[in-house]
Amino acid sequence: MSHLPDPYVQSEFYSYVALKRFGAWVIDVLVITVILLITGIFTVGLAWFFWPVFFVALSFVYRWFTLARQSATWGMRIIAIELRNATGARLNSFEAMMHTFLFMLASGFVLPQTISALMMILGARKQGLHDLFLGTVAINRPQ
Repeated sequence: MSHLPDPYVQSEFYSYVALKRFGAWVIDVLVITVILLITGIFTVGLAWFFWPVFFVALSFVYRWFTLARQSATWGMRIIAIELRNATGARLNSFEAMMHTFLFMLASGFVLPQTISALMMILGARKQGLHDLFLGTVAINRPQ
């Protein structure tokens, strides 16, 4: 992780990142919900009938593709944070897919999600379990 900003020397990259990640998550959930509501209109209500399945599938695709393109979801872009891999580069498509998969897997269980949240709040690099496993970090977008 020597290619990433040092959390003690360059702390500005990690300032308020845990709070910003939560804000980005809220924005992303709202975006996904709006997309799903619109999808429900075009599927004559089928998407609404199978809401949980469509929500999880749409959430996965949305997060994967937005992370693969800009290393940030729309919510993260609005909040001005982005993900970087262990070399300090933006995520490629495979890393984005794995990050999304592990994030959603941890989100499906209370204990891993709680541990991730605590790690993001208390850790120097503000990494969740999925970040630690992949070597990714969320940082304030460089100006």
